Amino acid sequence: MWPYYPDLLDMPVPRYTSYPTAAEFRDDVGPRDYAEALNGASGDISLYVHIPFCESICWYCACNTGAANRRQRLATYLDSLHHEIALVAAHLPRDARVRRVAFGGGSPNAISPVDFVRLFSELVLHFSLESPEVSIELDPRTLSPEWGSVIAGIGATHASMGVQTFAPHLQKAIGRIQPLEAIQRSVALLRDAGITSLNFDLMYGLPGQSDADLEETLRIASAMGANRIALFGYAHVPHLIARQRRIDGSALPSKEERFMMAQSGYRQLTDEGYDPIGFDHFALPGDPLAQAAVSGRLHRNFQGFTDDAAPVLIGLGASAIGNFPDLLVQNEKNSGRYRMMLSQDILPAALGVYRSEEDQRRGQVIEALLCHGRASMEPDLARQSVPALEPYLRKELCAFAGNELTILPEGLPYARSIASQFDPYRQHSPRRFSSAI
Repeated sequence: MWPYYPDLLDMPVPRYTSYPTAAEFRDDVGPRDYAEALNGASGDISLYVHIPFCESICWYCACNTGAANRRQRLATYLDSLHHEIALVAAHLPRDARVRRVAFGGGSPNAISPVDFVRLFSELVLHFSLESPEVSIELDPRTLSPEWGSVIAGIGATHASMGVQTFAPHLQKAIGRIQPLEAIQRSVALLRDAGITSLNFDLMYGLPGQSDADLEETLRIASAMGANRIALFGYAHVPHLIARQRRIDGSALPSKEERFMMAQSGYRQLTDEGYDPIGFDHFALPGDPLAQAAVSGRLHRNFQGFTDDAAPVLIGLGASAIGNFPDLLVQNEKNSGRYRMMLSQDILPAALGVYRSEEDQRRGQVIEALLCHGRASMEPDLARQSVPALEPYLRKELCAFAGNELTILPEGLPYARSIASQFDPYRQHSPRRFSSAI
């Protein structure tokens, strides 16, 4: 189905959940810049609330999260988060309306149900919430029955669970033991609580993973009725993520085997009725994400593919990232410094980058390629891109028709690599990115 060209996949590339990417963030963006952006925000906005804690830390995880085993640390973090909510809301104009709220982490259910309800109440108290769509990431290993009434009470309709794999031997290999029964109980709880769009995060390229392992995991996920499936390739970078040293790198599949796993997963899920969103996300036809893809309303932000068209996304919590039309801003990552800044009534912005007109122009092309598989661009940008795209054009992975570039069906797994040719920062960025597939 897809031709395999390892030379075109060797260069690690960003996932482009923003442009410029976080690799270009600088420390000359801070609280004053953030305050000005908030003061100028109006109309529809979205909120992302970050809970950087988990009951236990999985060995593969690259998220900014810590173990939720010290209650005092959790309590002081939540106190600071409440303070940030009030501080940020005070900067917003009166006509700013919150249409979406997303909770992520870590795992939001690493805090107690009571603490979560208090957190949601702070959002209701300080922001103008207008029947927002509420989504939440959850760890099924610690999803107790009490969470059912909490999720129903806040009106959440979208949820995502980190499942990764249903194969017990692979769960052991990556440090995430979760019996099938636990996932089944969680799915039932979430459906009873009103979740209409349920996502499973799954992985290929795991140590010791066979084609049969992946096929069985996808079969179970589909049988459980997952509305969305994100099928990620595991990125093994133990030199950057110390916890990954516990994973046996010698048992990882080869690059070609990873490619074939991605291909077989794509084929299996599309055969089972899922619409492809890019090459590694899938949604049932009735799901809002699939509908957005069909109607051309699909977007990409720090939460990945989304049907959220709001021009402003405000990140709350340590390391959370906010998105404004001309500014990307990230909160302080270190929870101690995050708490200290808020104790002094200072917005906790620590990094970011201003988006020039050229950045915004290139960002629109990158987003269109990843979301829709094609992008129209101004003639000068089309001309400039031809030399870099020549290897992809020659192998008929993409094609120009006038000033519109289209990723052809055979080029789908090369989408991020093709999009990266419009990113001049990538050539000199000191950061390492994940494999293109």
